[in-house]
Amino acid sequence: MSVATTPLYEVRDLKVHFPVRRSGGRVVRALDGVDLEWRRGEVLGIVGESGCGKSTLGRTLLGLQPATSGEILVDGTPLAQTDIRDVRRRIQMIFQDPYQSLNPRQTVGSLVLEPLAIHGIAEGQQRIELGVETLERAGLAPAARYWDRYPHELSGGQRQRVVIAAAMALDPEALICDEPVSALDVSVRAQVLHVLMNLRRENDLGLIFITHDLGLAWALCDRIAVMYLGRIVETGPAEQVIGDPRHPYTQSLLSVVPSPYPREARRQILAGELPDAANIPTGCRFHPRCPRAFDRCPQDDPRDLIPSGEGGHGTACWLLDTPAPVPASAGGAG
Repeated sequence: MSVATTPLYEVRDLKVHFPVRRSGGRVVRALDGVDLEWRRGEVLGIVGESGCGKSTLGRTLLGLQPATSGEILVDGTPLAQTDIRDVRRRIQMIFQDPYQSLNPRQTVGSLVLEPLAIHGIAEGQQRIELGVETLERAGLAPAARYWDRYPHELSGGQRQRVVIAAAMALDPEALICDEPVSALDVSVRAQVLHVLMNLRRENDLGLIFITHDLGLAWALCDRIAVMYLGRIVETGPAEQVIGDPRHPYTQSLLSVVPSPYPREARRQILAGELPDAANIPTGCRFHPRCPRAFDRCPQDDPRDLIPSGEGGHGTACWLLDTPAPVPASAGGAG
């Protein structure tokens, strides 16, 4: 499947800050200067630990979360100047927990027909036929078996298929999938992913796939952007990010992906926890946990290094800019 060279989305220096109550003006910097492109027809993986800002980024792209500053362009037009209703018809979102995404008082049929009614697509029997077709394409066939059921009468995998069907009913050009299988049993994850990738091929869909699982992103995505503490620290084609990870954080994430050769695998367990987003470290924000940190890392922010690299592979790390770094005597941990 071909990927267009023109971006559907362009994100420039995007920031989303949340004020901390009774803190004297402190803010949680959920997103702190994100630069990103998402092309039509592309499967873009957003990868990182819980709390790194992945979900906030997904919601902000659809205007569900207002930005503090920065710019989001959709087809070259600032998001604030677009018809947000039209944007949300063209670009749908699938959330992590399908049970929280569905109104428990509505039947499956009414849930799938609701977006069609809101956007005035088809009427009467034609609308019902469209809803039935969409439900079956999402893997719930025959649709009559599920049409009058309520969400609590379905399994987790079936509920997520209903969410997918409701999103696909509008014939969108892209989906933002926020951890779409992490709340499901292992036995049904592959089935739901198979549904998503089939829909992608059949409808020439673009996908943003938000996940903490770098191995899953490797299998599904054309490009990967690795996030840490509100910012992208490495980005590029999936085969380059996975095959030649340059940022120590990416290397650490990859080291714990299950390997068929466990004796050859060397796990690089990160010390400590993700720092408080209201108190982000100076310089490189990863340096307190980095096993290769040196004297420049706590002082200078490497964010401007990321555009460099062949084939669009960019990394925000001073190790790529310093021929022979001197390890710090204290601070970095392995």
